[in-house]
Amino acid sequence: MFLSVLLQSGVYAQGSADYGAGLKVSLNPEGSKYVRVLLWNQMWMRSIQNNPGTLVNGEQANSTFDIGARRLRALAYAQITPRYLVLAHVGINNQTFLNGGAAGTTGTGGYGAGKKPGLFFHDIWSEYAVIPALNPETKKANKSSLSIGAGLHYWWGISRMTSASTLNFLAIDAPIFNWPLIENSDQFARMFGLYAKGKLGKLDYRINMNKPFATKLAALEGTAVDNNGQSKMSYGGYGMYQFLDQESNLLPFTVGSYVGTKRVFNIGAGFYHQSEGTKSLQNGSSKNHDITLLSADVFADMPIGDKKSNAAVTAYSVYYNYNFGPNYLRNIGIMNVGTANPDFGGARALAGAGNSRPMIGTGSIWYTQAGFLLPKDPTKEKVKMRVQPFAAYTMKKFEALDKAGNYFDFGTNFLLDGHHAKITLQYSTRPIYTAKDNINGTKGELLIQFQTYL
Repeated sequence: MFLSVLLQSGVYAQGSADYGAGLKVSLNPEGSKYVRVLLWNQMWMRSIQNNPGTLVNGEQANSTFDIGARRLRALAYAQITPRYLVLAHVGINNQTFLNGGAAGTTGTGGYGAGKKPGLFFHDIWSEYAVIPALNPETKKANKSSLSIGAGLHYWWGISRMTSASTLNFLAIDAPIFNWPLIENSDQFARMFGLYAKGKLGKLDYRINMNKPFATKLAALEGTAVDNNGQSKMSYGGYGMYQFLDQESNLLPFTVGSYVGTKRVFNIGAGFYHQSEGTKSLQNGSSKNHDITLLSADVFADMPIGDKKSNAAVTAYSVYYNYNFGPNYLRNIGIMNVGTANPDFGGARALAGAGNSRPMIGTGSIWYTQAGFLLPKDPTKEKVKMRVQPFAAYTMKKFEALDKAGNYFDFGTNFLLDGHHAKITLQYSTRPIYTAKDNINGTKGELLIQFQTYL
């Protein structure tokens, strides 16, 4: 019964009373033994102002319009006893009309560019509850809990948004720098390792020891790059104190917006450390550098006004301090279809072609987002759609760039049935660096997302 309530609360937190227990199969009459499956897709339609000197499929392109798959996923987990849980999560990401296909897909034809992407495991881990959330003998909730697990997992901080669920973002997506090792020394924000998670009263915690994936970029003079040799173990964790309603930590995925169904106020902090994770050349000699990543954040989500109107505010702010070694910088463009034009004679963007931007680096990042769920009309109970405008701001100050960068996002969620069926409209801007000390204006990107999950 406790597990059923826990699952129901997680379901209703997505803002739909019709969802019930979702795709759940009970294996005993009490519902304490079960298998649950989640399926979701996020399709993006975009109009992008490309960086200067961009080619798309060999043609000069100042702008690009496309439709593609940001995420297509399936997740299943099973609880056979109160102490054992196993989870598997597979899917694809970032498939466009031009790229994102399986390895080797190129050109024209059945295995042409962008086609038949490779399905892979995002997560596969199992855990054992040393101190279950519910005492199996007294059937009462324990004040503290502890579970340990192993596998390809997502239980590793360093902030709330580093463990974000992709199903219930406030904005159209995560800002990406919240996953500081993305697709370098991790596998799509996951690593093989051991973790412990649980609660101490109102303190929710997770700690881990992982084996980072191997990296081997060529060392550069005075600039750290990902090159970790035999890859020393990494250590990390995140804790958040939950002042108001307590959030479930059955799974690692943190909620971005509860759309008026909870009163949450948390403060948190996290860290990550790996010795000799990057390498540079100093006067021609190779030198190793540690990776040390720190964060502190605050999250608030609560109803306001008359209860029947169900209006709510959501706000999140996080500060990251990243140290990857001297002048470390990664440029990333999500679902980037652009490549550099070798014949372009103008001022190029340092970040590269398409929608690429300085994403992650040694230095600091401050990110803040806020949204407001507009009140509903209590006299129109059959109208399910809710409207949730939002805005986000990012300031990045990287060692490799002399000027700080300012990034803005504005948008609205049209919640057709909570997060289970929604359309998100967002406009984003990014600065264009043509030199480390020069920003030559901004470029924009208009996105529409169609999301469904069950």
